[in-house]
Amino acid sequence: MRISKKNVLMLTSSTLAFVAAMAIPRPAAADQIIKIGFSAPLTGPQASSGQDNLGGMKMAIDRLNAEGIRIGGQKVEFRAVIEDDQGDPRAGMSAVQKLIDTPVDAVIGPYNSGVVIPTSRLLNDAGIVTLTVASNPKITEQGYDSLFRVAPSDSQLGGKMAVYAARELKVKRVAVVDDRTAYGQGLAKEFAKIAKANGMQIVGMEYTNDKATDFNAILTAIKGKRPDAIFYGGYAPQGGPMRRQMRQLGMDALLLGGESICSPEMGRLGGPAVDDKVYCARSGGMLNRSDDAKNFAADYQKQFQRSPEVFAAAYYDAMMLLAHAMQAAGVSKGEKLRAEMKKINYNGVAGSYAFDAKHDLKESPVTIFQFKAGLPAPIGSY
Repeated sequence: MRISKKNVLMLTSSTLAFVAAMAIPRPAAADQIIKIGFSAPLTGPQASSGQDNLGGMKMAIDRLNAEGIRIGGQKVEFRAVIEDDQGDPRAGMSAVQKLIDTPVDAVIGPYNSGVVIPTSRLLNDAGIVTLTVASNPKITEQGYDSLFRVAPSDSQLGGKMAVYAARELKVKRVAVVDDRTAYGQGLAKEFAKIAKANGMQIVGMEYTNDKATDFNAILTAIKGKRPDAIFYGGYAPQGGPMRRQMRQLGMDALLLGGESICSPEMGRLGGPAVDDKVYCARSGGMLNRSDDAKNFAADYQKQFQRSPEVFAAAYYDAMMLLAHAMQAAGVSKGEKLRAEMKKINYNGVAGSYAFDAKHDLKESPVTIFQFKAGLPAPIGSY
């Protein structure tokens, strides 16, 4: 991994320790080295998410290398090429260009919609198969042949959270806040659309940013409109403090969100205020009902001394299905691999993977979580 002197100074000690754990055991006598690019925020407010993603991908690479995978008759070794895009579009362009220049055979990432949208053209022009969990609908609407989404889109996540809020939580009045990122705006837009269709009144539309820590002005304005719930389109580093400040202002409203607030980080940042009135929607079915998912979570905890959060299982699955497609195609890149990805049907830890004409998942169940003691607990799938 290439890290500039400036970026080294930005890394926290915990992040450095985690990234150091990414060293991949290298089996002897591989006929071919296959380089898999990784781009995600490893520094900054979203570093925990980036570490979570990288852990899932690393576990898959370790397993594949231990099994001695063959592609086109050759024994291969997978190596991760890791870039920190800081969750920032400008830094993301630089990170992705480094991956292209390496060159890598395929990319898993970037993580943020705001990074994927500007970088996906670079990757597509380079002919590099790219798998992303980023959820903004615009990503696959671009029509890039090499780009595949391995998680639900905002229309699925935001829409199903709205349906659940209307039908199960009986929400009548809701305020919507987004963080102005491509992810947050897309999620909030889809939630609001489906909320209106299900009879909810949108009493306010507010926005903040993905670096904010003080939400008192926004929340005070919302409080006077007496909402039953606030839907937040954004990430846990803002969601946790927002919930804590709701409690400080005496707001009894529910806090709803998508999968990027659906992590233990909410409880770490929001404290006791992240209670059973916080709900979120996350991709995949009820993972606690699957033996494979339970084993994955236990193995992840053992390897990294931390629980998998939002996307670790999806990144694990992405690496495994990519290797599966490479084996079926007999190549690690190019047109044959793209053709195999289009017809793949793979069952993973987080769900099943098959793509429609836009390269979105054909079927993408969403699980609703309710926070209990600061941790998200699954309560039902939609």
